[in-house]
Amino acid sequence: MHSFLKNNVFSISFGTTLSKFAGCIRQIFIAAAFGVGLTYDAFNYAYIIPGFLLIIIGGINGPLHNAAVAVLTPLNKKNGGIVLTQVSIKLSILLSALALLVYLNSSLLIELLAPDLSYEAKSIATYQLRILTACIPLSGFIGLSFGALNSRRKFFLSSISPAITSVTTILFILFSWILNQEKISSNFLTYTGLLAFATLTGTLIQFVIQILEIHKIGLLRLESNFLFFKDEERRIFKLIIPASISSGLNQINVFIDMFFASSFQGAASGLAYGNFLIQAPLGVLSNSLILPLLPKFSKLRSFRDNRGLQKILLSGIEYCFLTTIFLTGYFITFNNQIVQLVFQRGAFDYSAALKVKNILIAYAVGIPFYLYRDLLVRTYYSIEKTKFPFKLSFAGIIFNIFFDWLLIGAPIKNIGNIFPYNFGVVGIIFSSVIVNFVVCILLSLNLRNENINLPNLNLLKKITLMSFASFLDSTLCFTVIKTTNKFNSNWEEFFLLIFGSLMFFIIYFLLTKCFKVNKFKIYQKKI
Repeated sequence: MHSFLKNNVFSISFGTTLSKFAGCIRQIFIAAAFGVGLTYDAFNYAYIIPGFLLIIIGGINGPLHNAAVAVLTPLNKKNGGIVLTQVSIKLSILLSALALLVYLNSSLLIELLAPDLSYEAKSIATYQLRILTACIPLSGFIGLSFGALNSRRKFFLSSISPAITSVTTILFILFSWILNQEKISSNFLTYTGLLAFATLTGTLIQFVIQILEIHKIGLLRLESNFLFFKDEERRIFKLIIPASISSGLNQINVFIDMFFASSFQGAASGLAYGNFLIQAPLGVLSNSLILPLLPKFSKLRSFRDNRGLQKILLSGIEYCFLTTIFLTGYFITFNNQIVQLVFQRGAFDYSAALKVKNILIAYAVGIPFYLYRDLLVRTYYSIEKTKFPFKLSFAGIIFNIFFDWLLIGAPIKNIGNIFPYNFGVVGIIFSSVIVNFVVCILLSLNLRNENINLPNLNLLKKITLMSFASFLDSTLCFTVIKTTNKFNSNWEEFFLLIFGSLMFFIIYFLLTKCFKVNKFKIYQKKI
């Protein structure tokens, strides 16, 4: 692994792994409490707009984070603090106005996002959205503070911060169960609003912690002069708008997917569970592989060292595909064991598990394209070249609408489906896979216009060999599991999954080594 990638990878991976573990426990509690039911379906629609802002605008590796890294890294502590404070104040005012607009039009927005949802589900979703609008003004500072911390090489807090909301949600559900067992009524902790209140509380706690940490490292400058550093402010805002759409392609496509999924009962919940299982390891990979590269890209670009940038990017791409192709094979092979062990309990019954298993397989196919697109988009705006991904994002959104519509039978209101087939929720997921695949190809080819020349044919050869290794590995492991999977208890299934996962990893590692597409070495150099 390139020497720069080794730096900070442990702290980022450790913090992100803790966050993903907390998120996994949260989803287990949600599945047990709500299953694939009305309340969780409604929450997923209510969370679309606030979630977009919290994940894309306020999230780590989001446009605010990356813009802050690009602009603040060269500045000293005092000047960086002034720029951060000035941008935070202006952005918070804009987001507060947006929050008020969302609150006043919450019922209309739910109707637009989920036209085929039942009346009861729409009412619950509207109530939850009004609670969640308070998160919107907080997303701006959270995203900027992530970038500010990382510009000063403070990676651990950024990586672990998302765990706060997960832990808060777990505590809310536990508290609600205790109240129900003791038969204590509480209007505040009704099931219809519990997840929304938990998310808001977790976001507030995260906001306070970020402020304290920014103040601790000296980047909170309340005496800021708004006449200074106008160029730096303009650079941040110039990067934010196109990058929000470019990096938010997946989230915008989620809106579209949810729109079409509203006609399928329980689809929103199923998509949320399946997407979580995929995003958990992807989040670790994204933060570990991409996050350390961004400051380096910006620095190399400022020195006009395209050769150095190309070398590091190429290394990042190879590790991106090596890990994601492994995950694709792994999730397809062990989808049954994963869904059963993680979710199947309480309100999450067998029919819910079957639905999520199919969704998980569909999501798994698109893992390599998702992370590779993520890497390429962040590469473009870390070198402040956002026009092409910006235009491509719009085209991707339009194509996703078309493929979503096409793969569920091309329905027309008052007429029905044009085509005899309907792939349902799985078709909606494959639509995003197709779009991400096309976007990845176009982004890769366009790098030549930025004087970054990738050996595309050589990369394609390596990716093909990695895919073949994963296919062989998956076939062998699935055959073994099919002949030995006669267990009834969860503990036996758990040990089967552990043994199978270890076997899958070892075989994949050896095959990729044999095909000479794996540069990873498991040893430490002697000092």
